[in-house]
Formats: sequence, C-alpha cells, structure tokens
Amino acid sequence: MGTTATILLLWAAFAASHMGLSSDRLRPRLVARLGERGFTALYALLALAIFIPLVSAYFDGKHTGPLLWSLGGVPGVRWLMAAGMGLAFALAVSGLVRPSPASLAPGKAEAIGVYRITRHPLLMGMGLYGLLHLLVVPVNASELVFFGGFPIFVLAGCRHQDERKLGAIGDDYRRFCDETPFLPGSRRGFLRGISEQPIPMVIGLGVAAVIRHFHANLFG
Repeated sequence: MGTTATILLLWAAFAASHMGLSSDRLRPRLVARLGERGFTALYALLALAIFIPLVSAYFDGKHTGPLLWSLGGVPGVRWLMAAGMGLAFALAVSGLVRPSPASLAPGKAEAIGVYRITRHPLLMGMGLYGLLHLLVVPVNASELVFFGGFPIFVLAGCRHQDERKLGAIGDDYRRFCDETPFLPGSRRGFLRGISEQPIPMVIGLGVAAVIRHFHANLFG
C-alpha cells in the first residue's frame, strides 16, 4: 500500500475510534465496565496506537507524489506561519491548563480566558497546525493528506463533541456554546481572552519558539 493511502486509512481509523468510543451508544457501556479512569486510559492508548503509526507513515514517505504547490517563498508566508504557530500552541496550552466541559476530563462551563477565543482550544490548535503547514512546506500528495487531515478531523470532531455534550449536559452546555465561539476569533473577545490567561499564552508562545528554533534538527 502506498504512503498516501496508508495515511488516509490511519486518519480514518483515528477519527472513527475517537468518535466511536465517545459516542452516546458506546461510551456509557465502556465506562460502566472500566470506570471513568479506565475509559480515559483506553481512549488515550488507542489514540496513541493509531496516531504514532500515522506520523511514522508520513515521515517514512513524505514528499510522495507530484508537487502540488509550494508557497514557502511567497513574501510574508513564513511570518504568517510563525505567528499562527504561536497562536496554535498558545491555544493548546491554555486549553490544557483550564479544561472546559468539552474536554475529555470535563471542567467548568466558564466562558473566560481562552474560551473567549474558541471553546475547543486544544483541537483548534491542532487544526491550525495542520493548515499552516500546508502554506509553508512543499505540498505533495502525502503532505496534503497528512497535514490536511488535521483541520478536517478537528472540524468534524468538534462538531461531534458539541452534539454529544448538548445531549449529555443539556442547557448548561448550550449556554456555554452560546457564550463561546466555535472557530478561533470568530466573535469579539480575542484580546480579553488573552488578558485573562496570559501565563499559559506566553508558555505556548515559548514552546512554539523553541520548536521553531530546533525544527530542522528535529524534523528535517
């Protein structure tokens, strides 16, 4: 099987396992048998068992297929990449520090901090990561399906998560959705959200800067 097809199949398995295990039909049965912690452990282990081979398949066969586009040399694109990756890591770190009811380990339904920017900060950070790489790296078929898989999975996964949480939590989650944007920055409150959670934001920016500095050594 070729690299591109392998990546596509692994993305499909990753999405199906994520949404299947967390579905209203399967999740309660697994929690009843394994407990909440056991279910969380199973969920995380299965995700890693698929995601690690997904990343490995890409790095073993990157730049497979004809070149589709390469925008890295366009003026301003690399500055856009740097700013966007800073935002992506800031969202991810801030979401981990302050869990919401949309998280795997649910937190409070508070529309403050990063949740003024998006109610799915960790996943949206992942989606932004993939989208930005399509602007900078030379894009062959393998890059298209690997990096393009991130925003596609994120949008589908976040929609599924919202629907499931609305059914499980009801009015409290509906109010949370009404007070928070789905896509980053699609409502007012972006700067206020940063000011309410500055330390995680700065940590995320620092992580992005470190990875950028060592990127060539780490990823080639």
